[in-house]
Amino acid sequence: MRKYKLALVGATGLVGRTARKVLEEKNLPISEYAFFASSKSAGSKIIFMGNEYTVRELTENSFDEGFDFAIFSAGGETSKKYSPIAASKGCVVVDNSSAFRMDKKVPLVVPEVNPCDIKWNNGIIANPNCSTIQAVVPLKPLDDKYTIKRIVYSTYQAVSGAGKAGVDDLENGIKGFPPKKFPYPIINNCLPHIDVFEENGYTKEEIKMINETRKILGKPDLKVTATTVRVPVLNSHSESINVEFENDFNLDELKEILNNSPGIILEDDPSKNIYPLAQNANGHDEVYVGRIRRDESVPYGINMWVVADNIRKGAASNAIQIVEKLIELN
Repeated sequence: MRKYKLALVGATGLVGRTARKVLEEKNLPISEYAFFASSKSAGSKIIFMGNEYTVRELTENSFDEGFDFAIFSAGGETSKKYSPIAASKGCVVVDNSSAFRMDKKVPLVVPEVNPCDIKWNNGIIANPNCSTIQAVVPLKPLDDKYTIKRIVYSTYQAVSGAGKAGVDDLENGIKGFPPKKFPYPIINNCLPHIDVFEENGYTKEEIKMINETRKILGKPDLKVTATTVRVPVLNSHSESINVEFENDFNLDELKEILNNSPGIILEDDPSKNIYPLAQNANGHDEVYVGRIRRDESVPYGINMWVVADNIRKGAASNAIQIVEKLIELN
């Protein structure tokens, strides 16, 4: 079996650390790893698969040694500068930032949803936004069966989605310290404000969900709206998703479709208080779906509650699943 070389850029950040953990769990056919970060973290030591590695500073020459794959988790500006350099050296980049998501020449991939899009990459594959990833996993099989007409997203997003600074704001807020990352204290609050506001009153996070959903599902005119909210939860995003279909459905059949779809765990027994919880999704790669019920205000609609670990499935694990698919295609 062929062995591959993989570079992890942003190896010391929140997503990078999780990516290292997932890579250890997966044990892919990769013979060489290299870990890159900014000059601030360069020179630090990490233990990976029982071996000690020195974190290297990312430079324009970092990919000269010939990597097969690179996972970028170091922010948009870093990705914009270095991803094309890596791709020019024959390396396929899986980018966790928003830099290339809406680029028509770059596939935006969730492996359970649109794995075939991996094939037309030109050296860069975009990892979607965390809140979009967990939403489209259950939406795709339902769209295939019933044809989605409209989606309304309401998200309840954990502070880890804002990185270490977001986590610090929650932990420090519990101790009574003022926020540094968020505009208001996150403790005892829900902030309907993720990323910056645009002229139309939507935040960038909301616009990301709308546009990325359309691109991943291959429906550029799909009616989608979103309200994204930061909540005082450490990890795992929760979403209330309202879906209107073109066609009628049997609710039991719909649940069975979700139960048999890849990457989904159905937790839906209200009589026993069984429904997805952020706490239970932590540390897992599956998307948890429950509270499925008819929306009785429209002819063919449902409401559902969707929960996933935003650092794993919402970032690190999805990127590594893409690498797995790339290896399968070679």
